[in-house]
Parts: sequence; C-alpha cells; structure tokens
Amino acid sequence: MLDTAMKSQLQAYLQNLRSPIRLIATLDASEKSVELRELLQDIAELSDKVSLDESGADARKPSFVIAKEGETTGVRFAAIPMGHEFTSLVLALLWTGGHPPKVEAEVLEQIKGLDKDMNFEVYMSLSCHNCPDVVQAATLMAIYNPRIHTTIIDGGLNQAEVEARQVMAVPMVYLNDQVFGSGRMSLEEIIGKLDTQSAERDAHKLNEKDPFDVLIVGGGPAGAAAAVYAARKGIRVGVAAERFGGQTNDTMAIENYISVLETDGPKFAAALEAQVRHYEVDIMNLQRAQKIIPATEVGGLVQVQMDNGGVLSAKSVILSTGARWRNVNVPGEEQYKNKGVAYCPHCDGPLFKGKRVAVIGGGNSGVEAAIDLAGVVEHVTLIEFADSLKADAVLVSKLKSLANVSIQVNAQTTEITGDGQKVNGLIYKDRASQLEHTVALEGVFVQIGLVPNTEFLKGTVELSRFGEIVVDDKCHTNLPGVFAAGDVTTVPYKQIVIAAGEGAKAALSAFDYLIRTPAPVATQGLSQSRFAKMS
Repeated sequence: MLDTAMKSQLQAYLQNLRSPIRLIATLDASEKSVELRELLQDIAELSDKVSLDESGADARKPSFVIAKEGETTGVRFAAIPMGHEFTSLVLALLWTGGHPPKVEAEVLEQIKGLDKDMNFEVYMSLSCHNCPDVVQAATLMAIYNPRIHTTIIDGGLNQAEVEARQVMAVPMVYLNDQVFGSGRMSLEEIIGKLDTQSAERDAHKLNEKDPFDVLIVGGGPAGAAAAVYAARKGIRVGVAAERFGGQTNDTMAIENYISVLETDGPKFAAALEAQVRHYEVDIMNLQRAQKIIPATEVGGLVQVQMDNGGVLSAKSVILSTGARWRNVNVPGEEQYKNKGVAYCPHCDGPLFKGKRVAVIGGGNSGVEAAIDLAGVVEHVTLIEFADSLKADAVLVSKLKSLANVSIQVNAQTTEITGDGQKVNGLIYKDRASQLEHTVALEGVFVQIGLVPNTEFLKGTVELSRFGEIVVDDKCHTNLPGVFAAGDVTTVPYKQIVIAAGEGAKAALSAFDYLIRTPAPVATQGLSQSRFAKMS
C-alpha cells in the first residue's frame, strides 16, 4: 500500500510516538477492506508502539479507530486516508500517541473546556484540498476532549450514506446528527462556533492592543506581501484577516508564481503566513472588518471596527480584503447551495461520480473545471453567456476533444431547478432565438469570476461601479493614510503575482506616508517601533 519512500518517511514520524497506540479495524471481504488492511499492516510494522487489532465491529466497513493502548475509542476513519488526507492520518497517529500538536496552549485549553457531549461526522473526499483542515481540527478535538467523538467519512467510499444524507459538497460536518457547517473551516473557527463566549473575549483582546503603524486588513498574497515589506522597515505591523491566505486556500494548483515551478494553494497560503510570522507581525485571524473610520473623524488615527465588536487603531491602513466567487444570481442557486450547486470542482467533483453536471462559465476557470469533471462524471454541459469561450485556446481545444462534454455558448442561465431537496436541472435561454432549454442534471458548478469584498467600505472609501477600491499608481485611496492592494482594487488582471507586487507597493507607500506625516498627539509614546522613535 505504501511505497518505500512513504514507509521511510512515516517510520521517521512514528519515532515521535510517546505512548503505544492501537489500530482497531472493522473489515469485511471487500476489495477496499483488503486495501485498508494492507495500509494498517504497513503502519503497524513501522513502529513497536503501534499494534493492529481486527476485532472492530463498526457499522461502517471498512473503517478503523486510532486508540490509545488499553482503550477502544478514539478517532474513527471510515476511509482509506491517502491522497490529501494522508497527512491527517499521520497527525492522528502522532497526537493519539502523545506527540504535542503545533497549536497554541490557549486553543487547547478551549478544546478541553468544551463541556458537552459532541459527536462529529466529517464527510470528505480524498481529492479535496479544503478537507484536511476540517478533518484535522475535528480529530484534534476528539483526542483532547473525551466528550468529543469524531468520525471521518470518505464520501466516495460510502456513497450510499452520502446519498441518503444528500451530502453534495465537502467538507460537510454533522454535529449530533445535525448539519454543523460546510466548506473549509479552521480549528479556531469551529471552536468559535462552539464556544459562545469566544467572540467577546476576542473583541476585548483587540481593544487592548496599542495602535499600529501599519494595519493590514486582509491576509491574501497582497496582505502578506504588505506585511513583510512593512515589517522589514522596523515598524509596528498588524494583520487582521478573516482567513489568512485568502483565495489561494481554494486554489488547487499554482504554476505561474515566478520562481515557484509548482505548488498547491493551501501550501502556498501556509508559506505566506510562515514568512509573515517570521517578521513577528501581529496576526489576528478570523477577524472580519465591519467598518472603517477615517482619521479625520477620530483624532488622527484610522479605526477599523470588527464584526465581533473589537476596534483596532492605526496611523495607516492597507485594505487587501480580496474577492470571492461571484454568484450567478438566479432562482434556485441559494436554495440548492451544497445540495447540487457547488463552486469547487476539485473538492466536490468526486461526489458526482457517474452523474450529469453543468459548469457555468467559459473562462479559464470554467473550462478547466469542465475538463476536470469530465474525468469523473457521466456528462458535462458547459454554459457560456458570450458567443464564444473566453478561455485559452489550448484549454478550449482540450475541452472540445472530450466525448462527454457539450458546449452551449450565447446561453443565459435563468434558473437552477430542484425537487426541494437537491438539484435536478438547469434552465438556460438561447440569447439568439430567445428559446428556453432545460438540462436534466444533478450538479451545477459556478465559475463566473469574482466580486470584491468591499461591502463594509461603502460610503467611506471611493469604489468603482464594480465595487472595487479606486487606487492610484501608488495604491492611495481617497482617504489620507488609507491604501489598498490586490484583487479588491481597480488594478487589472487578478493574479497572485500582481496582488503580491501591489501589496509590496502599498507597504512602501504607507511607510512613505508615515515618515512624511507628524505622529498624532494622541499616539505619541504608545508605539515602540523604529518609526515611533523617529517621529
């Protein structure tokens, strides 16, 4: 099951086990049970602290529990956790065996303090790059709190169960048989939903912080680059981000970032955060901005109010809140989100194996999605509003070579239909003839571009008719001391490398602003940064 290189690597990891663990397997005569037995045998042979017990009696077959020696309960995998989930498996082994996680002590105390019985069921697919964060979070919680039980379920391996529960997007999390959440969630986000007092505590912490020289709102490539460039000036820098890494977390492959031949989005996002932390930037994750108050209204400092009620102050602010997937905004889209309407073909494609789907959008992302899905599903219908596909010629050529793909151009999607529980079709209008056509299908993947995250800025910062922040060639907005960078701005070509460059430019502009602007009287002496000493 494991090749020589993987065995060698895993054996090295297993040396970190501090106490013995057991793999308790529930198997039958199926081919997948044979695969799982082989994997578990490979693991058990690599460490004298790991034993295999095939006496499991779980309803899901095949499955296995990772338990401490002498115990019968622990994290359960109704899966053969390879692919994107192999790391989750390794971490579950190490954490169960006493190896400490790389999590702040405060977070572990929050986990231990959750005082009610919780049964988590996490549905994932092995090709989903958003799933490991959720899988690992739920796994860690079960290991550190005996009242929490976690089962990780591979949707592709348990299709009957997935269909019965109508799971049509992953990761999908059930808590005590009720839907808890879907999509990528961090450990802190999950704990925040469970710990009702966490928002109030977070707000208090934000309010206690001294003013920053540069406060960056948003943690994608633009925000990360701005943080690095600003911090290298020796000034006090903070990043308030809803999700560090931004859209890159949802990108499967990155092959056009200069000097990096190939990487994946989550890995790239983790590298961004690691570099920012290297410069001791104050990173405030899971913080969503609600309002910006110009310095002219509050005595010389720009203020940013957060959703949790906290307020951050700064001498200058860089807005880099990025963009999100654009909705098609037709009847049925909102009703059937995660019930057949999806936005990530890599994550959710395997759940539609052998079924019929549509992709809305004929740009690069839409055509790439259709090509990807064609290898999994029965049939793909690609629908493009314009009279021709806008994707690169090489992608269009590949798409047209696929036998199970049909292309409809000059077509306007007017409705996504369903039976009340899940998607069963899509209606589009031929823009030339005005005739409507119905396509029977089970899934719709929306790939029609981005919308900037600027709702909280309306009425304060100048926005374009598309909702983008209007900036000049040095990233200035219309507000003194407020700059902007990345996909959220009017700068064309929404690319990672361009966002990073704009972030660097915004930081340099912010520093130039600081050295040319007298420090507000109210903040003199508060900051111990190099700039405060200069001003």
